[in-house]
Amino acid sequence: MIPDSVRSLVATGPLAHVVTLAEDGSPHVSLAWVGIEGDELVIATLFDQHKLRNLRRDPRIALSFTTGGKNPMGLDHYQVVNGTARITEGGAAEILARLAKTYIGPDAVFPPMPNPPPGFTIRISVEKVSGIGDWG
Repeated sequence: MIPDSVRSLVATGPLAHVVTLAEDGSPHVSLAWVGIEGDELVIATLFDQHKLRNLRRDPRIALSFTTGGKNPMGLDHYQVVNGTARITEGGAAEILARLAKTYIGPDAVFPPMPNPPPGFTIRISVEKVSGIGDWG
């Protein structure tokens, strides 16, 4: 289940630093738009990417978000979500079109191409939330 603190933050459209594990165990970091569908976080990509290959092998994933604000000690607030991912084929263009309204603007048209490929959707079950802020 996605805690309200995560739902509220994702609704504001922060970029996510997405961490997956490479074959040698090293971290792979990328940026992504994130949405919510039901009780899962979703990330969409039109093309096969390194993070997808990593998740097919090891479904553990972490997302970090800067959230604005500082604590009384002056440290920036941030939220980290750890979870398990599953990849489904298709639906990426529709998810990206919806997320573009938050990340680019209400009139955004995305993907910027006719007939985009079906792509891939990463669905994330939230297992742990941490960081500095009301959720940490």
